Amino acid sequence: MNITTSKDLFERAKDYIPGGVNSPVRAFKAVGGDPIFFANAEGAYMYDEDGNSYIDLINSWGPMILGHANKNIEEAIFKAVIGSPSFGAPNRMEVELAELITEMVPSIEKVRMVNSGTEATMSAIRLARGFTKREKVLKFEGCYHGHGDSFLIAAGSGAATMGTPDSPGVTKGTAQDTLLAPFNNIERVKEVVAANKDQISAIIVEPVAGNMGCVLPETGFLEGLRLICDKEGILLIFDEVMTGFRLARGGAQEVFGVKPDLTTLGKIIGAGMPVGAYGGRSDIMDFVSPQGPVYQAGTLSGNPVAMAAGFAQLSYLNDNPEVYQNIEKTTKKILSGYQKAIKKHKLKYTMNHIGSMISLFFTDKKVIDFETAKTCDTDLFGKYFRFNLENGVYLPPAQFESWFISNSIEDVEVQKIIQTFEQFLEHSKGN
Repeated sequence: MNITTSKDLFERAKDYIPGGVNSPVRAFKAVGGDPIFFANAEGAYMYDEDGNSYIDLINSWGPMILGHANKNIEEAIFKAVIGSPSFGAPNRMEVELAELITEMVPSIEKVRMVNSGTEATMSAIRLARGFTKREKVLKFEGCYHGHGDSFLIAAGSGAATMGTPDSPGVTKGTAQDTLLAPFNNIERVKEVVAANKDQISAIIVEPVAGNMGCVLPETGFLEGLRLICDKEGILLIFDEVMTGFRLARGGAQEVFGVKPDLTTLGKIIGAGMPVGAYGGRSDIMDFVSPQGPVYQAGTLSGNPVAMAAGFAQLSYLNDNPEVYQNIEKTTKKILSGYQKAIKKHKLKYTMNHIGSMISLFFTDKKVIDFETAKTCDTDLFGKYFRFNLENGVYLPPAQFESWFISNSIEDVEVQKIIQTFEQFLEHSKGN
């Protein structure tokens, strides 16, 4: 595998871009080596600047559910660009996409378009605070909601302990308004809520965590959050930036049958274009400016190109629900192949899976929260990542990230993915 051009580009980038990348995980710090620079992609494959090909198991962190360079989406983008890539004013496509989102996700009665998942979660939290007239928010350890100040908080000790800043630049004042609980621990949530009676505006959660690896909610967890929020006048926010329209037409909330008050979306609603959204009950959303007092704005929000791309993709998913069954079938084939190899080699690695999201954890623990995820052998994952890279399979460059399977992956790619894992296990015996 030749990666000379990627190495040259990375060296150039480090002179002009902090760390040489525009998002930290891309730097390969968690897995070793230098990042790969990509030139183009099609279907199940990405191609780097040196002409190497890779089966893509990231799919732009989720949105390329139909695979890369989908013709319908490309045509929608080209048509929109010809009409002008930006108006900074209302346009037809933002209305049509909003109508489609509210049709597909029953809990969303009104929706506001933004430009990223981070922007969506930041805006949803501000709206929750404005609507409830309460200042605190509860989040879960290991759940990532973007890089807003309120979310970059590390866990303290004890149920009522405030968080502490997890990044320079986040003030202690901001941290004091963020409370934490372990994912999948409803009893701890009850303790935190009781210790902060009538002070919590929202509980925000990834209904399926994707940033400590793929971690599913245990039976009764999401339902328990809904009951607590109803009892205490707290808004329940589902961060479906990863799971929205990926796990089902209506996202994770459709799969688990739990209805949030607000939902944040991103990635997939722009088919890979920079876009996000937040939406929910009309009475809450009507608190957003200019209808209500909670201010939020964006010059490029509702960008016609991003709206056209998103409408093309969501329309296809809405009209072809069999896509979800097909991708899950593919994902289960990968899961089964991995499990057989793990059993053959008498190993005890853990695998989590739902729909087209999957994770391999290098630990013998059942992974249900951030603490159990952290028992993984991250050095071993780094070796596994590099082995896959050498053999043409592109994984997320961190143990604590979900893999995302696309509808373009077929049996030939599935066999290659499984074969590479089997070869790694054989290779590891002598090392």
